[in-house]
This record gives sequence, C-alpha cells and structure tokens, in this order.
Amino acid sequence: MPAHKKALDKLGLKTVRDLLYHFPVRYGDTKEIKYIGTLVAGEEATVFGTVTGLKTSKGFHSRIPMSEATLSDETGKIKIVWFHQPYIAKMLHDGATVRVQGKISQRRSRTENASGEIYFSNPKVEVARSIPVGVGKSLFGESGDEHSLYPVYPESAGVTSNWIYHAVERIFRSEDGGKNILENSDDPIPPEILEKYNLPCLKTALIWIHTPKNTRDAEAARKRFAFEEIFFIQLQKQRDKKLWQSEKSFEIVPSEKSVGDFVARFPFTPTDAQKKAIDAILADFKKGHPMSRLLEGDVGSGKTAVAATCAFAVATSRPNGQDFGNLQVAYMAPTEILAKQHYENFIGYFKHLPIKIGLLTGSGCQIFPSKSDRTKPTKISRPQLLKWVAEGVVPILIGTHTLIYKSVAFKHLAFVVIDEQHRFGTAQRQKLTTKSGEATLMPHLLTMTATPIPRTLALTIYGDLDLTLLDQMPAGRKPIITKIILPQDRQKTYDEISRELENGRQLYVICPRIDEPDPTKELAVIAKSVKMEAERLKKDVFQKWNIGILHSKMTPDEKEKTMRNFADKKIDILVATSVVEVGVNVPNATMIVIEGAERFGLSQLHQLRGRVIRSNHQAYCFVFTESHGEKTRERLKALTTAKNGFELSEFDLAQRGAGELYGRKQWGISDLAMEAIKNIKMVEAARLEATQIVETDPTLAKHPTLLQHISNQTNAIHFE
Repeated sequence: MPAHKKALDKLGLKTVRDLLYHFPVRYGDTKEIKYIGTLVAGEEATVFGTVTGLKTSKGFHSRIPMSEATLSDETGKIKIVWFHQPYIAKMLHDGATVRVQGKISQRRSRTENASGEIYFSNPKVEVARSIPVGVGKSLFGESGDEHSLYPVYPESAGVTSNWIYHAVERIFRSEDGGKNILENSDDPIPPEILEKYNLPCLKTALIWIHTPKNTRDAEAARKRFAFEEIFFIQLQKQRDKKLWQSEKSFEIVPSEKSVGDFVARFPFTPTDAQKKAIDAILADFKKGHPMSRLLEGDVGSGKTAVAATCAFAVATSRPNGQDFGNLQVAYMAPTEILAKQHYENFIGYFKHLPIKIGLLTGSGCQIFPSKSDRTKPTKISRPQLLKWVAEGVVPILIGTHTLIYKSVAFKHLAFVVIDEQHRFGTAQRQKLTTKSGEATLMPHLLTMTATPIPRTLALTIYGDLDLTLLDQMPAGRKPIITKIILPQDRQKTYDEISRELENGRQLYVICPRIDEPDPTKELAVIAKSVKMEAERLKKDVFQKWNIGILHSKMTPDEKEKTMRNFADKKIDILVATSVVEVGVNVPNATMIVIEGAERFGLSQLHQLRGRVIRSNHQAYCFVFTESHGEKTRERLKALTTAKNGFELSEFDLAQRGAGELYGRKQWGISDLAMEAIKNIKMVEAARLEATQIVETDPTLAKHPTLLQHISNQTNAIHFE
C-alpha cells in the first residue's frame, strides 16, 4: 500500500534487511495486562478488548474535536476519549480487537461524595489479531506458545508497532524471504569473538530480539547487536587511524625558546593542562606522520591559546628542505561570529610579530596587519586574499566552511584546526585536510570541542583521534555561583539580578522556544519562548533596561548585529535560545538565567553557563525550573556540585542514558548502541578486538567479511 510505503520510508525502512534491523525499543509483557474491571483512576494500564461505538464529536464547552469509543472485555466496559484526534474514529472499525495503553482518568462527579466515571484519556491504540487468553499466553504466538513478551517498535504515522511485528513475523515464515536471509547471511562478527564474549550468532540474535521467549534472550540479543555496532565503529576508526598514520606529514621542530617566549606574553599564566596539551601537540609535529588529536575543554579553559601557540610554531617554521617561506595554518569555525572572535583573539596573540593573519567568511575578508595601521586589521578583496594564501604570503587563515571551497588553495598547509568539530561533517573535515598544496604531505589535524563528552562515548566516536583534556581553568577565575530557582523564589532572584545590572553588568536569558506554542495542539511543548519572555521582562520586570532577542530563525547579519550591540553594551539583557551556546565573548555579561532548565541536558546547561565565565568578575547562573519532581531537582543539583563538564557528562550519562543525552540524530549511532555506551567494559572490549585486527591486517584484506560490512555501513554512520 502507498500509505504504508510512505510511512516505512519515514522510518528509513526500504528493504527486508532494514526491517529485520528495525529493533524493538522495549518489550511489553502480557502477564502485566489488566482487565477493565480492575482499572483504577490515575494508573497507566494496558488492556485488550473489543472496540465499539466509534464516533467523532466536539467538546460541549471547549468545542475541541475528538474521537470517542467504548472498549469491552469479559469483565466490563470503559469509555475511550482521544482529544484533538478525530481521525482515530476513522482508522478503526466497530468490533475490532485492539490493544489500548494509556492513563486512566476520572470525570468529576456531579454528586457530592460520589466518584466520577473513569475513562481512557488519549491512549495509544493498536489493532490486535486476538485477545490473549489467560496469564502467560502470547498475543502473537500460536496456541500453546510460552512467550509472554511482545516487542514495541519505533513507529511512524501509518505504521504501528503491531504492524511492524506482523511484518517481521511474515518474513521469518516466508521461504524465499526471511528464512533465506537467516540461513544464508554471513555473520559479520568473527566466530572466535562471539565465543569469547558469549554472544549469540546472527540468526539466533535476530530471532531472539524480535520474538524473545524471555527477558534473558532479549537482553542477549540486544547485547550482541550493541557490541556489533560499537565493534564496527571501532574497526572503522582504528583502520582510519592506521591509514592516516601511514601518510607522511611536515616535520615541525620549533625552537623551545621561541615557543616559551610566545607563551610568556599571554595575559594570564597558562595552566598545567594547557602546557601538557602544547607539549603533546608539538611532540606530534616531530613524528613525520600527520597528527590527529582532539582537544576537549570547558568554555574558558584556554583551547584558543593552545591552538594559537601551535599555530605560532607552524607559521614560524620553513617548508621541508627550504630556508625561505613559511608553513601555513587553516583554522575553521562553525559560525561567522565565532570565526571573527578567534580572528580578534589571534591578533591579540600575534600583534608583536610580522605574521599576516587572514579572515575569510561569506560576508567578507580581512587581513592583519593593515599597511596604514599595523595594530589593526583592514578589509581586503576576496581575490587578493586568496592570491596571497595560494602564494604562501598569508601563514594563518581563519574562516568558516568557506575554507573548504574549491577556490581556496594553500601553498604549504601544514596544520588544520577545527573548532567545535562536531558541527562539521566528516566530508567537510576531509576536504580541508587535502588542501596542503603538497601532494605527498598531509597536514596535522587538531579538532577542538567545548562539549563535555563521557569517556566511553569519546572512545567510541573519536576512536581515530588522540584525546587531550583541558580540565583546569586559568588562575583568577572565580567559580560561577549556580543557583537552582523554584517558582516561589523568582521575584527575589529578579531583585538580585537588578542589583548587578545597576552595577553595570549584563544578563543572558535562555528560553527553550522561539515562539509561543500553539495551544490547540495536544502535544505542543509548553515552555517559555524568546519573543514572549522578552516582552514580559520589558513590561513587568526590567523596564529601565534595553532588551534584545537572538534565535536561530534570524539571518546571520541580524544575529551578528545583535551580538555586536550586546558586546558594545547597547543591549543590557539578551533573551535567546541556546543559539548563544557558541557565541561572541562578552566579558561584561556575568549573569545567565536559564528558563525551563529541566528541558536541557546537564552538558548543555553547563555550556550555556560557560557564556558568563569570560572575566574575573563574579559570575552567576540562575537555573529556573518549574518541575516539582525529586529526580529532576536531583539532576539539576549536580550543576552546583560537579567540578567540571566532564564530571557532569558522566553524571548525565548515568542518569538519563546516552540516547537521550546525545541522541542518534547527533552522532548517527543507534539508540541500542548509545545505551550500551554506558558499559565501559563493552566499549573497551570492542576497541581491543578492533585494534588487534587492524594491527595485523590494516587494510582488512584477510577479513573480507569485515571489509564488506564496513563498506555497507560507511554511509549509515556519520558522527556529526
């Protein structure tokens, strides 16, 4: 059916194999199914029965469109109401056998001291083939089966979990389809690894994950497929690392004295972590093969200073075998705002040296120093800048993704720095590293991120990189005072903020939404919006202060103008979405309010908080929450106790799970594998096995099945 095909396409299911690898997110248990006669208001319940009396209607007072029906089993009847979903009455038919899962609500009684009628409110409904008879009988199995578990799959409009289960069941039974796949598919995991870690083979694992007899079988199958995915990610990463290290690169041996003199001019004392990072990178420069290193550190930990020092070492070095000219550096940032900020920082570090620094963005180009004033940059035409870069006259070029355009060519590109690297795709990073200008030499690669990443995730997605942590903050920085604010303390907090504003400080206010939610939509996220909150604050709270807004729907020019006005103190309060997570350095902005904090992950809250740690003034982070849940408050409390972002990310991983914390959309990893990333032993085992294979067989020529599987998966996993 076309409707099913469209819905399956949305789920990325195009082949029989895709369907077999569309794993359940969880399992229900028919032993836990309830009867209508035992239902109690307020509980979540799953009930099987016959649906009758289907109709569409509108609320008597609210005029809300809805569907209604009656569900019956051998113990009684209960009404079902779906608000804002009139189409459901047309999807079902009277007399259908259904599985209903949802919350039991209760109407107000018109009679005092009497209980109102209970009903299902907006439950999930699926057409079922039959009603399970008795405890322990399977909904899906044949008569006499002992199965009580049933899989619950990710769904799409038009394709229910139940439909997917029956489709998988038909594949298993078909002679020319599933049985053929199960019997003839090569298991991609070598048998010795399966045996070593007691993992089921492919055929068994597919059967167990879709039709488990018990939770033990289901867990074994899920463990096997999680290991498989992490193993192949590690295999690909270790292979990439080995191939990368087989290339030749520029040998850079800078003078220790010149590097020491450069660092000595910093307006702060470098931390031990910064010194170790610089030493590690400079040591890599001497090895003759290209470096591939990830520098991870909190906002304000000094990553740019490390990058600038290493850029200095490169820009003051000669090309191999020459006593003239210089090597070049390319520094790529995800936004124009951030590129210009780095450009200004580099000018501060290099202003005493005769080294040209270029800025290349979509909106224009600059060169430092200017001929007329050697302390300032000047605008320059794009063709002129590109000509100088191609001739090697400009040793350092900073820019956005414009650096990877075909028109940009380097003479001796020896060092590539990519900031907030997860915002760039693998293909974009590869394009930049192939611009060396010397076909036989690859540039050294340093990627940087302020995103706190748990160790297991870093070991997995960055398996091809050497990892360096900046886990210290520069001396003199006062820790941010973080306060969790409950609704009753809001006004007292506004008074505290007002006193800081009176002292000349500035404020960020972060909201989860741009616009107000549509009140007619049942599933609309009810959360504060930038536009309405800015209006409310101006009208009711901070009348005397200038308030601006910033969000992702604004054009780059509008965003830049707003941030410049904020940096120049023409705006006192900036109400924004999390778009300021990566933004201009505004040292005078020492306060941040985060509305609806329960909607953000701890790592993201930590990064947002980092916006106000740019000076030696006391900084404050006010975490506003509307939640009264103990678990939410406990999670937010970690913001006040964790020493750094790395500690927070580990806490968040344990509390919320990798799938919710980082999500397959960001990393291109399945939810099953993301959950497995909690297990450090599994990650280390997969890494060990992959490393050992690559050490003895770098091209995987002796492992054709592994090579074929990696080739098939290359497009499926993107790590962006």
